[in-house]
Amino acid sequence: MAAELVRGQNHPLPAGPEGAGRLEIRVTAGTPVVAVATLGDEQGRVSGTESIAHPGSPHLPGLEVSQQAAASHRLAVDLGALSEDVHRVHVLLALPPAAGVPASFGVVAAPHVAVTTPDGAEVAGFTITGLGPETAVVAVELYRRQGAWKVRAVGQGYAGGLSAMLLDQGLPEAAGLAAAIHDAVATGLARSVTPPPRPQQPAGAPSPPADGPISYQHPRRHTAPPPQARRASDTPAGHPADSAPPAGAPQPVAGDASGWTMEERLYNQVWGMFEDLARTTASYRSSVDFAESRLDQELDRLLADPRTRVGPAADAARDQARAKQADLTDQARAVLDRDLAQLRAESEVVEPALPPPYAGWESPVWHGYTVPMEVPMAVRLGNLHLPETPELRIPLLVRLPLERGLWIDSSQDRRVAMEIAVTIAARLLASYPVGDFSVHVIDPAGTGATALTPLTSSGTLRVPPAAGAAGVAALIGRMTERVDLVQMAMRAGAPDSLPVDLDTAEQLLIVNDFPYGFDDRTVNQLRYLADEGPSVGVHLLMVADRDDARAYGPVLDPLWRSLMRLTSTPEDHLADPWVGHAWTYEPLLVPPGSQVVPQVLRQVAAARQAFGR
Repeated sequence: MAAELVRGQNHPLPAGPEGAGRLEIRVTAGTPVVAVATLGDEQGRVSGTESIAHPGSPHLPGLEVSQQAAASHRLAVDLGALSEDVHRVHVLLALPPAAGVPASFGVVAAPHVAVTTPDGAEVAGFTITGLGPETAVVAVELYRRQGAWKVRAVGQGYAGGLSAMLLDQGLPEAAGLAAAIHDAVATGLARSVTPPPRPQQPAGAPSPPADGPISYQHPRRHTAPPPQARRASDTPAGHPADSAPPAGAPQPVAGDASGWTMEERLYNQVWGMFEDLARTTASYRSSVDFAESRLDQELDRLLADPRTRVGPAADAARDQARAKQADLTDQARAVLDRDLAQLRAESEVVEPALPPPYAGWESPVWHGYTVPMEVPMAVRLGNLHLPETPELRIPLLVRLPLERGLWIDSSQDRRVAMEIAVTIAARLLASYPVGDFSVHVIDPAGTGATALTPLTSSGTLRVPPAAGAAGVAALIGRMTERVDLVQMAMRAGAPDSLPVDLDTAEQLLIVNDFPYGFDDRTVNQLRYLADEGPSVGVHLLMVADRDDARAYGPVLDPLWRSLMRLTSTPEDHLADPWVGHAWTYEPLLVPPGSQVVPQVLRQVAAARQAFGR
């Protein structure tokens, strides 16, 4: 049974012949936090930056942390792989200095740290209560005493933040390292997939466990033990282990998740699939890494002893070590294949059931499209997959209204990038009720005219694209004025005071060929729109080459980091908020020859005309 610790209490860590010293430290918090781990000597002193795992340098021998800020972390620790002079491992948590992040731990739910075995069995837990103005905290300490490892609940907070905490760890260069860590986290924001809020349970429903093996009995899938893992050798030739769900596994059902409506249940189910794929792949990779690390250690021991370095006995020992490594890898792959088979089966029933905002352009559901009466929960921006299973694609759903703007990288193909921007605009227009969404375009040199044809010919683009430096300045000025007026009305609590001719619909501003046609003033206004616009219904969709934008120097770095980067071709640049996998993003492309986008936009325009909007 897991031990629930209080400050200062310790608890022994498990050890055994198989996987001895392999642990996971799972962190859950009410807000995104940065996870850092330090390696110290017997007195707890850290020798230098080379003994710290952090988002900018997440890997050390026997230790791995997440590469970004997240509300949930899994830190991998292999105590057997740590250097002999390492006697203490401190796990540090800090709030990143980012927009939307609380000013201190005292205003959010108390963080919880759990030490578990690799299969998820909890050894000890610690809820860090009693925090106030602190923005950083030493959560737990793993320490070695007389050859055995223990965990101690620490909970020491620092109002001075990450730099003060690192300085207390004995690092004279703490301020510089803290700044570098926060810079790495800020850079990672541009590549992160924002997790959805946890689904709300109906009144009286039991709360599900936080983690565990994959099960398809929602909510959150973590309710049933997995089937017995199969060895790869148990699978008959010609019948891959991942071709079908395991015998006896529950049959997946579309909408089998928590939620009050089918739309909400499908949304939660898609995100559950995304989270399950992230975690089962992380478990597989961790198991493979452990098998390779164990093989290296056994071979090193054989080479270190002259009696086992050469000869038949040495050859047999090496063969046995390699056989163990292969067996562990096969077992890990069998478990992964089992979980992937379940997820593939679920994807096959979920994808056809998705409503238009969640569906791909090839889905037949678009042929029955009608303008909605209410705004959906989310919209699909593309697909995501991992290298272990490229054929299993998870829809990338983002909440509406958009909480952050988009940057479509045009460095690979400018024409396709602009076409993708238009299809995203069409999808947003199709997702809102009549008159509740408007699109504006900045196209200084007119290079996007062909791609913009579906918007211009259908009449959904009410005002021609802004061209030239004067057109850019005029449109940016109008959008900035709109943000100012709405903000002032909201702060004054007088929304009725807005001008009668002000368009109160959600606004999407597509910016093509940035920074062409922009000067210093309009660049600063664009940054202002990126920061302040989403809260009052103004959203940016940049179509630009990052290298071209570098001409403005660091002034554009905050803009780049604040927007979600998408690509016109598949690229593995997005990261999940749990384990930081590099996910390959694929844009939603319209099937060749399809007229689905023009047809949908004509319906949107006709509905506007019918309602006089």
